[in-house]
Amino acid sequence: MKNILSLILVSSFIFVSCDNGTAQQKTTDSKTKSTASSQKSNEGKKQGGINAPDFTLADLNGNWVSLSDLKGKVVLLNFWGTWCGPCRREIPDFVNLSKKYKKDGLEIVGITLTSGSAEKIQEFSDKWNINYTLLTDIEGNETQVVTSNYGKATGQPINGIPTTFIIDRDGVIRERYVGPRSEEIFYKDLKPYL
Repeated sequence: MKNILSLILVSSFIFVSCDNGTAQQKTTDSKTKSTASSQKSNEGKKQGGINAPDFTLADLNGNWVSLSDLKGKVVLLNFWGTWCGPCRREIPDFVNLSKKYKKDGLEIVGITLTSGSAEKIQEFSDKWNINYTLLTDIEGNETQVVTSNYGKATGQPINGIPTTFIIDRDGVIRERYVGPRSEEIFYKDLKPYL
């Protein structure tokens, strides 16, 4: 039963997610506005935002990483997949942002969804010169639980990838994006928190 439920969830990600990003981009502004209004009514509200749900996932070497370990840093949390074209478009921008602003406290964390084994993701990471943390499933379907928790916390399920959050140094979600964005857009929104 657990495997069937996982298969249904993965299938829904594939069918609903990762188009060319245009439909998602057109709706992002309205979603951002509705996120802001729904944030006001959600529990876990803090200083105009929502506390980011903590999680623990494995990096590609099998080391456990928790969001709470990154408290005091500005986190750009990206839900993505190696198979997703719009997700791939963002990778060079994330690499540049990490190079430029890691010293200022920026941590980019990619939660890798339905992309195969850690070894396959590492091969992909090496090919794309990814210089930021990638997290994935090791024991089962941990990334699906995190995805669900972020949807519940913000009042908007994560139905498409890439979906990215800016989390400030206090662990508060400040921005949510559906669909790919450029380095310039991310930096403009990150700058007040760096």
